[in-house]
Amino acid sequence: MAIMTQSEAKALMTRVIGFSKAESIECNLNGEVSGNIRTARNTVSTAGELNDTILTVQSTFGQKTGVATTNEFTDEALESVVRRSEELARLAPDNPEFMPILGPQEYIEVNTHAQATTDVTPAWRADAADACISVSKEQGLVSSGFLNDSDTFAAIMNSKGLFAYNRSTDINFSATIRTEDGKGSGWVYRDFHDASKMDTREASRIAAQKAVSSADGKAMEPGKYTVIMEPAATVQLLLNMFNNMGQRTADEGRSFLSNKSEEEGAPKNRLGQKMFDERVTIYTDPQSPDTPTPPFAGDGAACHRTEWIKNGVVTNMPNSRYWAEKTGVPYVPTPFAGNGLFGGNTSIIMEGGNESLEDMIKNTRRGVLVTRLWYIRQLDPQSLMYTGLTRDGTFYIEDGEIKYPIKNFRFNESPIIMLNNLEALGKPQRIQGCMIPPMKIRDFTFSSLSDAV
Repeated sequence: MAIMTQSEAKALMTRVIGFSKAESIECNLNGEVSGNIRTARNTVSTAGELNDTILTVQSTFGQKTGVATTNEFTDEALESVVRRSEELARLAPDNPEFMPILGPQEYIEVNTHAQATTDVTPAWRADAADACISVSKEQGLVSSGFLNDSDTFAAIMNSKGLFAYNRSTDINFSATIRTEDGKGSGWVYRDFHDASKMDTREASRIAAQKAVSSADGKAMEPGKYTVIMEPAATVQLLLNMFNNMGQRTADEGRSFLSNKSEEEGAPKNRLGQKMFDERVTIYTDPQSPDTPTPPFAGDGAACHRTEWIKNGVVTNMPNSRYWAEKTGVPYVPTPFAGNGLFGGNTSIIMEGGNESLEDMIKNTRRGVLVTRLWYIRQLDPQSLMYTGLTRDGTFYIEDGEIKYPIKNFRFNESPIIMLNNLEALGKPQRIQGCMIPPMKIRDFTFSSLSDAV
């Protein structure tokens, strides 16, 4: 029941809308079939599967809206959930930012579904987990990991004739491999929409190599360093930045894109201004072959390729239909994070360069190689200053070579500063549903040491 075809989803929501007595009604239908396997201390610890479909009904009278959900699909259950949403709507206060539902949209074709992921079985997951465990055991290491695959669909239909449907697949794998004494740690992450691209053995070898190489790290003085950041080290900082690019928070003076000028008639935000190195271009594209996404936003609005930053200039800012209308600017919908019941990241794509990670290391006189950052927390929304820690493989580079592992650092840095201090960019790689290049960055601020591995 969880994965409905387009025609099945349309037929069910047509039944739902037929029960409506509201001025307008919108239905969201989301289904997911997913499976996972978890390992710890070189053995499988848990495994499970999820199969569910959820219908959300939103009924509106004037500016009053009520929402109700169900995962039962008999006629009685469907009529009941519609009546509940209508009762809640009549009790709700007027929404001062109410916007009417959208009419029919034209959607581009996307390729978000891979049959190989749909066909994943418990035995396939077990083999994938065993590949990681075997790599760890062969080298006398200790591994833990998690693999999750999902086949999902999302559909939207309303009483004004809008209908949207998309089916997506995703598979992701992460592993932490450590030396038996806990003094060395390596980590790896892989995600694809097509399970045939997943090679947990190859990925685990990278984590194992970093575990062995990172043991007994030496302490270095905190300070500003040239850093080479693997995509896993920068992806969350970039996602945090993107999620803070909203037009409304900027217009209201609450973000790094707020215009601080006090001149009369000055724009309230920094749209159109150069904020980053000219090599920085960030966009979203539902038709990306590497990170395809549904071709519609959460409200059903059609999405296309959108450049948010072009050659260092802020070219678009995410907004809502209400705020776009209020400020007299175009509505720029953002592709929603995923079809599943639990969502995910917006799939941002950052253009890169031609240098490999090895080239960056060879061209570095003195610097630090960072595998990833974690425990990232915001310090200041106006400057987007963040703090966090390096982990799972941090290395000192000297005269074009990795010399030795070093202890982890706490960092204090802003992605705005980071993207203005670029020295080199590599080929973008998929990480957390995004495409992010490895980066070489000067004057990255490490504020203190950390004894954590």
